[in-house]
Amino acid sequence: MTLHLGKTSPLPTTPEEAVLDYVPNPRIGRNYLVRFVSPEFTSLCPVTGQPDFAHIVIDYVPGETIVESKSLKLFLGSFRNHAAFHEDCTVGIGERLVAEMKPLWLRIGGYWYPRGGIPIDVFWQTGAPPADLWVPDQGVPSYRGRG
Repeated sequence: MTLHLGKTSPLPTTPEEAVLDYVPNPRIGRNYLVRFVSPEFTSLCPVTGQPDFAHIVIDYVPGETIVESKSLKLFLGSFRNHAAFHEDCTVGIGERLVAEMKPLWLRIGGYWYPRGGIPIDVFWQTGAPPADLWVPDQGVPSYRGRG
């Protein structure tokens, strides 16, 4: 049963308040990759309170469940007023999904836009992907300024 699908759901005010919904994996026993992309992810700098922007890519191989996309969207949106460093946001999202969904494999890439002249890219994964899995490139080029 999902809390969000087909219902009006307000944006949670914090990531801790957000509830992620999971549904049974429709292809249990098969290794396949699921990708979610959030090209307009936002959070707040914990020092200045200024907004930080990222392109987040989440790849995972489902175990017994898959994450329901509306609940994931609400969870990611709950970071808008959350003050944390890039590393904490990126790895924290991955760790929460792993702890609750228990995928066979997960990786997350956080491609953060520069503030103060330095782009920060953060990557985390649970280990090596299954040997028989096709894992495409995340498709996000490294940041390039002008020229």
